[in-house]
Amino acid sequence: MISILDLAGVAVFAASGSLVASRKEMDLIGFGLMAALTGMGGGTIRDLILGREVFWLQSQSHVFVCLVVAVLVFFIAPMLQRRFTALLWADAVGLSVFAVMGTHIAMVEGVYWLQAIIFGMMTATFGGLMRDVIAGEASLFLKPEVYVTATLIGGAVYMLLLQFAIFQPLAAVLAVFAAFIVRAGGIIWKWELPKYKPRPGREY
Repeated sequence: MISILDLAGVAVFAASGSLVASRKEMDLIGFGLMAALTGMGGGTIRDLILGREVFWLQSQSHVFVCLVVAVLVFFIAPMLQRRFTALLWADAVGLSVFAVMGTHIAMVEGVYWLQAIIFGMMTATFGGLMRDVIAGEASLFLKPEVYVTATLIGGAVYMLLLQFAIFQPLAAVLAVFAAFIVRAGGIIWKWELPKYKPRPGREY
């Protein structure tokens, strides 16, 4: 199940990176670079910090998936009327999948539960963050609706379900669904956390 989620997350995030490349009118090489950066960037940082062999060096499947998705989106993107909407939903799916997958990998490496959830958040968000920075796009990090919160909830739900001895594949699916529901609420209903309200400081 984790292997399936891994490739699914890479594919969806690669699609979101390719959609950004289409918005920036890049060539096919640019599509491939943006797909690979988004699909594998967060997991690469996770593995480097954990001291693991970087996941996409263990087989050719991840790079292959990114390149195939990039080529497909290159030809499909002109048919999409609302590319930013497609980007939001592709990013939401990838975000949910990678949050759970990153949490699981950190847990297997013996990381404490809280740090494991944080690693899930990093896996889910850092590739998209690099995508937006390099493309000069307004990062989804800066949007008012919930984003990082969804990844933390997904990781926490996964860890909690495992504590209750829920069948691991089922726990993974339920946690991905929980993260996606939260992110979807941010996209559709503009759910957001309370924001800081500035007020005048005291003068001495």
